[in-house]
Amino acid sequence: MSEPSPNTDNSESETISKNALKKQLKNQKKEEERRRKEEEKAAAKQAFVIQDPKHQNTQAADDEDMDPTKYYEHRMKTLASQKEAGINPYPHKFFVSMAISEYIEKYGGLENGAHLTDKQESLSGRIMSKRTSSTKLFFFDMHGGGAKVQIMADARNSVLDEAEFYKLHSGVKRGDIIGVTGFPGKTKRGELSIFPKSLVLLSHCLHMMPRQKAGAENANKTEAWIPGSARNPDMYVLKDQETRYRQRYLDLMLNSEVAKIFQTRAKVVSYIRRFLDNLNFLEVETPMMNMIAGGAAARPFVTHHNELNLRLYMRIAPELYLKELVVGGIDRVYEIGKQFRNEGIDLTHNPEFTTCEFYMAFADYNDLMELTEQLVSGMVKELTGGYIVKYHANGLDKDPIEIDFTPPFRRIDMIEELERIGNLSIPKDLSSDEANKYLIDACLKHDVKCPAPQTTARLLDKLVGHFLEETCVNPSFIINHPEIMSPLAKWHREKPGLTERFELFVNKHELCNAYTELNDPVVQRQRFAEQLKDRQSGDDEAMALDEGFITALEYGLPPTAGWGMGIDRLTMILTDSQNIKEVLLFPAMRPQDEPAVPAT
Repeated sequence: MSEPSPNTDNSESETISKNALKKQLKNQKKEEERRRKEEEKAAAKQAFVIQDPKHQNTQAADDEDMDPTKYYEHRMKTLASQKEAGINPYPHKFFVSMAISEYIEKYGGLENGAHLTDKQESLSGRIMSKRTSSTKLFFFDMHGGGAKVQIMADARNSVLDEAEFYKLHSGVKRGDIIGVTGFPGKTKRGELSIFPKSLVLLSHCLHMMPRQKAGAENANKTEAWIPGSARNPDMYVLKDQETRYRQRYLDLMLNSEVAKIFQTRAKVVSYIRRFLDNLNFLEVETPMMNMIAGGAAARPFVTHHNELNLRLYMRIAPELYLKELVVGGIDRVYEIGKQFRNEGIDLTHNPEFTTCEFYMAFADYNDLMELTEQLVSGMVKELTGGYIVKYHANGLDKDPIEIDFTPPFRRIDMIEELERIGNLSIPKDLSSDEANKYLIDACLKHDVKCPAPQTTARLLDKLVGHFLEETCVNPSFIINHPEIMSPLAKWHREKPGLTERFELFVNKHELCNAYTELNDPVVQRQRFAEQLKDRQSGDDEAMALDEGFITALEYGLPPTAGWGMGIDRLTMILTDSQNIKEVLLFPAMRPQDEPAVPAT
């Protein structure tokens, strides 16, 4: 067998190398072509993301669908990056040419499609809705002062180039506070708008805002509710009561009706102040902390003055101080302010609450009944436009009742009517053991609960609540209370054992308390002594003896009538609020371990 030639081997090796090289080059070309096509595809996809409005809406939705914690972290990172770039995300000042409500009033009459390009206005508010049409067109709903206006941000009107325009407007989120400067106009569909030339982010909402559910649109219309009409909190954007009361700022932000409740409350106070000022009353302020908790039957809060090493009580009523001012010669005096009572929390009671008390020399309880009718019915008519108020007394799931404030109000003689309705024959001497035993038996017979101590005053109060207060839906005066229930009221001039006192009840709840003032210092001391017996029996709401007040009476208090009304309860009726927390901006709440989380 012959051996292969060396030249033949070299030729075959060279041929293989050339073929492999060609193949390798061919594969490289294919790989480069594949990469180029992928890059072009990715670029085309990115261009679609930026240009396609449907995708942008999805992007916005995805942003809103984030986990709230991640949303917060994302917004914090955005702020941090702005600060690192030398941008102040919280400007010090933004000039506002008018309020949104003024803007609506001034330009609301424009024709559809009209644009006043020669006018320029600057508005500010909170963004509550955002819609994206394209990279060059954004729509926002801006709220402020109980009004709303649309922002139609068009890149053609902006001082920014398209890239900067998109970056700025896409970064605006629901809840952000912005300022816009632009020209007024209306869309072709008749929506009043402002067409901004510039937009500034003034304050960032770092937390995800609860979204408005379908059907809740009417809750945010300024004309949705007026005082005296029924409300429907089920239509609120933010419904969870815990969140609403603990984070009132969210409640005000999302439920426009809530601001109207507190505007109504302010109008109630303003009306009372104006009414009394017109009658030449003087408004004063008296101490919030007292050495003796006097002026009412209630359990006080206790505090301590370190410098004086003195135990003090938060006031439960300003009554005794105000009467001392009448002794001093201020014949007509009043105070609107907070009282503090260390008692239960329920639908109509809060530990701190607001009252108005006034004292009028040379008047009696008959004068004050007429004055009360004028004040309350006049207020209702001014705030609601009539005397009829609608109120969900039996719950929001039932039809509202109508409460008629047309004067004059019904008058109910307490003991006479109690005996008639309850078929009772109460002993005349209410300070006797016989009367106490009779009332205990009456409570047992009619299944009226009266926890210990079962003093005669407490037993009477429970029976009155059971038989009389339940009939007082429309405004009604319960009059002529027993002396044993009224330690500061003057004895009745015609009915022994009773006083010249009345309470005004509306919707079965006390609204006012008034009486001809006791001005005999000897009798006042005796009344305080009787209260001391009740206190020794375990009634810690009985009044304490106030020697300073008795001394003031000894200098001479003229014939005087005094009056007190709860501002909160009246506001509840006028705003169809079944819970006192609805009319208190920051009501007392039980402590919680963790911060409240917005919920709907």
